[in-house]
Amino acid sequence: MPSLDIHEPGMPDLQFVLMVAALCTSELSSLNIPHPLRATIFDRCWALAHDGPPPVHPRERVLDLRDGTEVTLEALAVTIRTLLAEAGFTQLTWDHPPSEPTRTSSPEARPLIERLQRLYPEPPDVVDPKVPPPDS
Repeated sequence: MPSLDIHEPGMPDLQFVLMVAALCTSELSSLNIPHPLRATIFDRCWALAHDGPPPVHPRERVLDLRDGTEVTLEALAVTIRTLLAEAGFTQLTWDHPPSEPTRTSSPEARPLIERLQRLYPEPPDVVDPKVPPPDS
């Protein structure tokens, strides 16, 4: 079962914020966060990153952080951690296998994706067999 430690997520803040926002707007019944808290987290994050009220339609409840700043990102991460901690959560857990992307990347995101792929290439398909260490 996948889990995410809210204080030590093992990922950068941007990824953490987007992951929690996606989980909060999902309809995963196995997510250990109650729906009212999910809505509160998303709505507060929306208020920090956007003008106007948060969208009501589920498909529109997506945070767009492209124009955000480091200060906004830090505020989002702190808001998420604070709301979860106040409700007594230290970990998020859910039971759902990863799914394939539903959309292709936007043309604007392509350069970033290509740079990330160069920085973090896919592991090779074939792994060399372990060679025993030479005798001393």
